[in-house]
Amino acid sequence: MIVGEAPGFNEDRQGEPFVGAAGQLLDTMLARIGLRRADVYITNVLKCRPPQNRDPMPNEAEACSPYLRRQMELIRPKVVLILGRHALERLLPGQGSISRIHGSLVQRGDIAFVPLFHPAAALHNGALVADLERDFDRVKGYLDKLLAPPPPPEPAPVPKQEAEQLQLW
Repeated sequence: MIVGEAPGFNEDRQGEPFVGAAGQLLDTMLARIGLRRADVYITNVLKCRPPQNRDPMPNEAEACSPYLRRQMELIRPKVVLILGRHALERLLPGQGSISRIHGSLVQRGDIAFVPLFHPAAALHNGALVADLERDFDRVKGYLDKLLAPPPPPEPAPVPKQEAEQLQLW
C-alpha cells in the first residue's frame, strides 16, 4: 500500500491518485523494484484537494482519517510506503522528520511502514531523486524479506521402532 498526502490538480480532475508528473516518477520507482501500479494500492491521507493546493490542515486530515483507516482495514497491507511529511505525520506521529527517517523500516503491529520522500518533492528538488532511488532499493530488500513465503515446516521425526523377533515354533 502507498499513502500520499492529497490529490493534486490532475488527480482531482481524473479521480485517480498520482497521475501527474509525481505519478510518473512513482511509476519509475516502482518499476525499479519490479512492481507496477497494479501491484499496489495507492491512496492519500486527504481524499480531496486542498484549496490552492496548500498543505493539509490538521482538521482536514482528521476528517479523512476514518476513510484511510477503513481502506487499511480492507486492504490489510503488510507494507505501507509513506510518501512525504504530511502522510508521515498522520500515520507515524512523533516519529521524526522525513529527512531524518526516510528509507527506514518502522514496524507497528503487523504492518511495516517505510517513510519516503514524496515524488513531487524530488521533482522540485532534484537532489532528492538519488535519495528516492536508494530508498526504493531498500524497499525492494524489505519486500523480499517481509513478503517471502515461510520456509516449509520441518518434517516431524518418525520414531524408530524396534524390529520384533518372530518365533519359529
